[in-house]
Amino acid sequence: MITTTTPSIEGRKITAYHGIVTGETIMGANIMRDIVASITDIVGGRSGTYEAKLQEGREIALQEMQQRATAAGGNAVVGVDLDCEDLGKTGSMLMVSATGTAVTVE
Repeated sequence: MITTTTPSIEGRKITAYHGIVTGETIMGANIMRDIVASITDIVGGRSGTYEAKLQEGREIALQEMQQRATAAGGNAVVGVDLDCEDLGKTGSMLMVSATGTAVTVE
């Protein structure tokens, strides 16, 4: 399935619009990952554990959005927007969402 952030797909004609589709995932944080990330914050550098978790969340949200696009009758999703938020009192949950428009392309 073609999935793009652009409003159209070059070289393809959109023949039908099937509405907005979304995919989301909410993932709990792990105490050990939080400890490692805190140390990384203190000494500097990138937190590979959080980057991996964010990538996993993004992939799940995109897959769910694509499944919903297929269920709506589409074979592509255009205008995709990705968003992530910390949830919970201490930011211990990570929410990743993907939103786009399900379309049929030739």
